[in-house]
Amino acid sequence: MNQPQPTSAEPPRARLAAVTGATGFIGRHLVVALAAAGWHTRLLMRRELDEPRWRNLQPQVVAGSLGDPAALERLVDGADAVIHVAGLIKATRRSDFFRVNRDAATGLAETARRIAPQAHFLLISSLAAREPRLSDYAASKRAGEDAVRATLGERLTVLRPPAVYGPGDRETLVFFQLARQRFVPLLGSASARAAMIHVDDLVQLIVRLAASPPSGQVLTAADARPEGYRWDEVLGAAARAVGNERARLVRAPHALLRALALAGDAGKWLGAANMLNSQKLRELRHDDWSVPASDLATAADWAPQFDLDTGFADAVAWYRARHWL
Repeated sequence: MNQPQPTSAEPPRARLAAVTGATGFIGRHLVVALAAAGWHTRLLMRRELDEPRWRNLQPQVVAGSLGDPAALERLVDGADAVIHVAGLIKATRRSDFFRVNRDAATGLAETARRIAPQAHFLLISSLAAREPRLSDYAASKRAGEDAVRATLGERLTVLRPPAVYGPGDRETLVFFQLARQRFVPLLGSASARAAMIHVDDLVQLIVRLAASPPSGQVLTAADARPEGYRWDEVLGAAARAVGNERARLVRAPHALLRALALAGDAGKWLGAANMLNSQKLRELRHDDWSVPASDLATAADWAPQFDLDTGFADAVAWYRARHWL
């Protein structure tokens, strides 16, 4: 009788994701979501980060920056997916935006092409890239998409998030601060629409796209309302989230917004990279940040879990627990 032979088969190797921008708002959530889905992660970091949710994850860390070629090679070596989240959202000079959002992205793509030819590259861009004439930021994100596509072709998937909110975000915190006032200013026109997504829904989508990438596509993320929200819906939901039931929504005078933006412009000349300036105001007041069905990112076993009310409530609970609000 033949005896069964022992097998030496090893369990399948866990997939490895090389991630940039892990210390940012989206990146911190993404590392957790990747680990929960069974990925190993390797992170490019310039500094140590004490992130409580990472303490049991033990991600590999490559010390260095996007401008360090040797660090980029160590980052992508052996990776199954390269997820480029890092980017610059405010700067005093146009050249700074392009140095990070175009040139650094291109350098990473070229490194991935040489060192990790098996890896798919997922570029987390911005919906602003759809309108590159609005701002230096938008132009740099579009230029980054184009340069990486020229480098990688079908090995690239571009994902453009719309406005992303949720626990830990400093940029959308201002909406909730405004929503506590008796009179809550609406920043855009009555006809404006903007898609949005909670950060947890976004990172779950990224994880699924990394596992089964739609090659060569440019896609846009959104929650269950890809047609977007009016400004009164956004600020009304923010007022409910902070418990301001008596809030009155009023259209902010354009002259006032323009004055605030000009103050931000003046700050740029003094070396302060303010979020609100003339270019950012053009982005905020752009009428159409909706997502057409042809651009909408979808994935198997994924659906957004947060609507605006539940998502804003989640963000506010986090802000209050940490005394940000």
